[in-house]
Amino acid sequence: MTKLQTLRLTCAATALMAAGAASADEISFLCYQNGNECDVLGGIAADFEAATGHTVAMEVVGYEIIRDQLENQLQTGAAPDVARVTNLGGLNQYYLDLTPYVDADYMESAYGAVLPWYRAPGGEDTGIYGWPTELTVTGPYINVTMFDDAGVDIPGDGATWDEWMVALGGVQETLGMDAVFAMDRTAHRWAGPAFAYGAGFFDDAGEPILVDDGFRSFAATFVGWHEQGLMPVEGWPAGTGTAYQNAAPLFLSGSVAMHMSGSWMIGNYAENITDFEWRAVPAPCGPGGCGAMPGGAGIVAFESSDVPEAAAAFVAFLAEEENAARFAAETRSITAHQGLQASGVDYGDADPAVAQALSTFAASIGVSAETTPQAFTFQGYSKNFVIYGVVPDYITQVITGEMSLDDALAAIDADVAAQIAE
Repeated sequence: MTKLQTLRLTCAATALMAAGAASADEISFLCYQNGNECDVLGGIAADFEAATGHTVAMEVVGYEIIRDQLENQLQTGAAPDVARVTNLGGLNQYYLDLTPYVDADYMESAYGAVLPWYRAPGGEDTGIYGWPTELTVTGPYINVTMFDDAGVDIPGDGATWDEWMVALGGVQETLGMDAVFAMDRTAHRWAGPAFAYGAGFFDDAGEPILVDDGFRSFAATFVGWHEQGLMPVEGWPAGTGTAYQNAAPLFLSGSVAMHMSGSWMIGNYAENITDFEWRAVPAPCGPGGCGAMPGGAGIVAFESSDVPEAAAAFVAFLAEEENAARFAAETRSITAHQGLQASGVDYGDADPAVAQALSTFAASIGVSAETTPQAFTFQGYSKNFVIYGVVPDYITQVITGEMSLDDALAAIDADVAAQIAE
């Protein structure tokens, strides 16, 4: 960031703070965390309060509240002023456009690569709707101790999903495990491997198509992993409908040797794994590339807010380079700030496993951008949550024997088309 950009942001923030100080407002902030994100944001919010006189009333909730209840709150007028969200484009209609309140030039230079994820579809929207707190990317974690105990070599960079499954099968057989690979029950985790198998998810016109040859290939492969006993019955088969299911407990307990999750789990595993060595590994590859699903969370203000200037000031304060660096360092996350990406974030005395995981996931973002760019299109697609819900529902029914694969794939296409058309 240049000195001029810094001055612009400081002036903009100062003006907002001065205006807010004249009539100190309370900003309601709905926050979820996978690790310590809300704790860190609370510390930054305290600095904001000291500088402006505003107060930030933070409510920390489980992610399912954000995912399942926030939009209903927005529809019924019961929404907070500010929230930490992941359905970035899908909630666009409710966002407060921050452009009149912030230094737009700074926001574009610092976060321009991901700001389009928050905008309305069609390419005509140029608004600024939030602060991207961090970038995330899907990928696997492995129990290194299990591989060592089994005497199985860990596949290297560029290894395919087939090669990983052979290695995991060796671990399972040698150690006598009931299952060896778990994936969170959501199409968000499912998408990366599907891209690797060649799924396009969109046609050349940008319309969602879902079931192509690559999608079908991975769907059959994924069902086969369950039939072979590689994946646990406590995972996808235990869920119904669109219900999300976190597979982290299976990995933490040593029930599986690999967990397909993402970079947001680094803090959890660093804190809670004490009896085995763990490691993040690069996204496995396939005929379609080395697919990983990029994403991230963001803090947005809502148009329904009674204190829009104060809410915008809070978001602008969080977006400042100093605070973005603090958030990334203290949460051990991958920053979305392009300047900090170039200069590097000082993670201080981060555990070596954490530093390795951050480096591995950051590299996966670049590889996915090069080999499976449809992942970035999918992340910015405003109705991607429709697909996130539909895919687990029908694929699970195939795993449990309630539907044939052909019938499930036909139902996926029909259900997605119907919901997108609504």
